[in-house]
Amino acid sequence: MSVQDTTEDLAAFTRDWKEWHTGQEERLADPHGFLAVTGLHWLGEEPQRFPDAPGAWSTGADGVVVLLDEGEELVVDVVPVHGEHRFGVLPERGGVEAVWGEAVIEVARRGGHDIVRPRHPDAPLRTTYTGTPAYAPHPRWVVTGRYTAFDEPRPTTVGAAVEGLEHVYDAPGRVAFELDGQPLALTAFPGHGPGGLLVLFTDATSGVTTYAANRSLALAPPAADGTVVLDFNRATNLPCAYTDLATCPLPPAENRLPVAIEAGEKIPRERGGS
Repeated sequence: MSVQDTTEDLAAFTRDWKEWHTGQEERLADPHGFLAVTGLHWLGEEPQRFPDAPGAWSTGADGVVVLLDEGEELVVDVVPVHGEHRFGVLPERGGVEAVWGEAVIEVARRGGHDIVRPRHPDAPLRTTYTGTPAYAPHPRWVVTGRYTAFDEPRPTTVGAAVEGLEHVYDAPGRVAFELDGQPLALTAFPGHGPGGLLVLFTDATSGVTTYAANRSLALAPPAADGTVVLDFNRATNLPCAYTDLATCPLPPAENRLPVAIEAGEKIPRERGGS
């Protein structure tokens, strides 16, 4: 391959990455994205009012309930609701988004607890956001690994960005790969699409140039022979990298890689990155 071909390939690789990264930034800075979160409220049996959401909120055996005062309204599944509204029992990692004027009130269950997490477009974290720094993309950080499914999904308990909270995932398998000749492996969690995988990891850059607690990497479904591509240029921060109002999971202990993966998103400027 000529030098010109190599340069053109790198330019195309960089364009693809920039297009992907722009999409990431747009999702993060959405008017009701995670940068718009203004509070993380933990619900109990006693009704509570919060400054950034309407109504008095509580939870119990029958799930989350809000009691709206006269003149207060939420829109749930495009239906306006008044007075008492029961959201019911929410599934773990599930939730409902209720509209309140320009805001969205997220009602969710995380780590076995019901929460209310309002999202306001005018939140300072969102309105002052200037983008996430990242390493320049390079093909050397694209590696082919091999996925091996466990005989049965393994319940895997991990910590969370919120102290004392735990998340449990059914890990379907592990991905083995090499980086600079060093054999490595990552426990995988279910991804967002059918057959897709998600790995949470730290590495030798964590706490130095990348966020200390975790980064995530989405993987396409493995091929029939188990091969799967890991493009660490697309390693992303989770919401906890930007705000303390997130309950993000931490990587399992075996996903703490002993190498420096100088690729993907860096420490956000909101946490002192540059």
